[in-house]
Parts: sequence; C-alpha cells; structure tokens
Amino acid sequence: MAMSFIRKLMLSSMLAFASFAASAETFVFTAIPDEDETRLMERFQGIADYLQEELGVEVRYIPVKSYAAAISAFRNNQVQLAWFGGLSGVQARSLVPGSQALAQGVEDEAFYNYFIAHKSTGLERSDTLPEDIRGKTFTFGSKGSTSGRLIPEYHIRRIFNEAPDDVFSRVGFSGNHTRTLRLVEAGTYEVGAINFAVWEKELENGNINTDEVKVIWKTPAYPNYQWTIRGDVDGRYGEGFTDKVRQALLSMDDPELLESFPRSGFIPTANENYEPIRSVAEQIGILD
Repeated sequence: MAMSFIRKLMLSSMLAFASFAASAETFVFTAIPDEDETRLMERFQGIADYLQEELGVEVRYIPVKSYAAAISAFRNNQVQLAWFGGLSGVQARSLVPGSQALAQGVEDEAFYNYFIAHKSTGLERSDTLPEDIRGKTFTFGSKGSTSGRLIPEYHIRRIFNEAPDDVFSRVGFSGNHTRTLRLVEAGTYEVGAINFAVWEKELENGNINTDEVKVIWKTPAYPNYQWTIRGDVDGRYGEGFTDKVRQALLSMDDPELLESFPRSGFIPTANENYEPIRSVAEQIGILD
C-alpha cells in the first residue's frame, strides 16, 4: 500500500515536471493593442499556428490590454517576441539587454499618419495642418502609441510651436486607431490622428462613412511597427533560434496572414533604424 502510494506520488511528480518542462519551452508572443481585442485574436492566432509549424516548438499568442502591458510582459519574460510600434519597441528593447528588432512590414519602413476631421469642421485636405484646426477638439489614440500619439504630437508642436493642449480646446486619448476613427466619424471629437494602414483597411472594407469624416493631412514618413525578440531566447530555445524566428517572419507569404496586419510582406530591420523614434520621444518628453 505504502509502495503503491509512493509510486503514485513519484508518477504524479514526474507528470507535473513534464508539464512544467513543456510549458517552459512554449514560445509566447504578444502585440500592442492597436485595434479591438477581437480583431487582434483573429489576426494573431493564425500567426501563432504559422510560427509553431516553422519553429518546431509550441507557440502561443497572449493578448494584452495596453501598450504598457505589452512592454511589461516583454520585460518580465512573459513573452519572448512582440509586434510593437516604433515607440513601444524602443521602450521594450531599452529594458531587455540584447533584444533585437528583427523584421518590419514593407510598409513600416516609410509609415505615415493621417489627420482626419469631421465634416462639421469644414476642413479640407491640405499640405500641412491648417491654422483653422486651432480651437477644435482632438483625439490621439493610445498614450504609448507611435502613430497614435508620438508622431502626431511631434508634428503639432513643430507646426504650431505649442503643446496640443494649447492648440485644441479639448484633447483626448481614444485607446486605439479604430476608436479614433469612430469618435471622429461620429463627431464626438472634431479632429483625430490615425495610422494610414487602419484607415486604408477600414476604407477597403467599406467601414468608413466618407460623408462624415475625411483625411485632411498626411504626415511625412517614419519607421514604425516591427517584431522585437528578447536577447536571451537562444539560451532557452537553442543556438540559432533568433535566426530561425527572423527567417520565419521574413518568409511569411500567405496572403491571408499578411492581409491580417495588413502588410504586403516583411523585410529585415535593426535597432538602429528606430533611432529617429527614440530621438523624437526624448524631444517631447515621452522617453527619459
């Protein structure tokens, strides 16, 4: 009886250890919540399945509620890979020695923003932000977003030589690009800033009432989204694992997977390509 109990205890311990070992080998990634969570789950479950097949290890996607949570999960090794925006990638890599920007979308090499306005403003598309924007209500996206906050604020300060709170009658943060679009389309805010990829995708899908909202300015190009990996993954998953992940991302050619981003493909990138983002973030006081 005692021996049987001991055997059961040992077997239970072995199973628990095996379960832990399998869990420890799971490769986990996340993405900044730049769209609604339901859409993110749809987008990234397919990516998880693709990476699992390419890498030969279990791969899991976990959603996060905020940009800060994505950075925190990366810092704490809860995730080993993340789809970051330009600013969040700079912030995350500064917290994890040896972490690398691996790949960016073809479109991310020269990304840009749209400033959009409700029809009630009477604003039309122009070559810069018009003086008539002054005094309107304005919404950014997420506070930690490159295209939702950093770049729009940089250009507002550059053009008007004033902080957004001094240019607009009210400034808000919608939380993500989709909400920015809906808030301006509804007239809740008169003007907002949105990344071009979300606008173009929503337009293509017939989800924008162009009688209510229009683009009034397109920003100059800048580097943005990228896949960033922790610097210690080779020690955990085996020598050369970082290169395997990079190659898997660069080789992604399934139109359905790429369309979910939406991107036409992925190209190599490196940490130094995001130096302009770091510099702008320091200039406007977002990054210490």
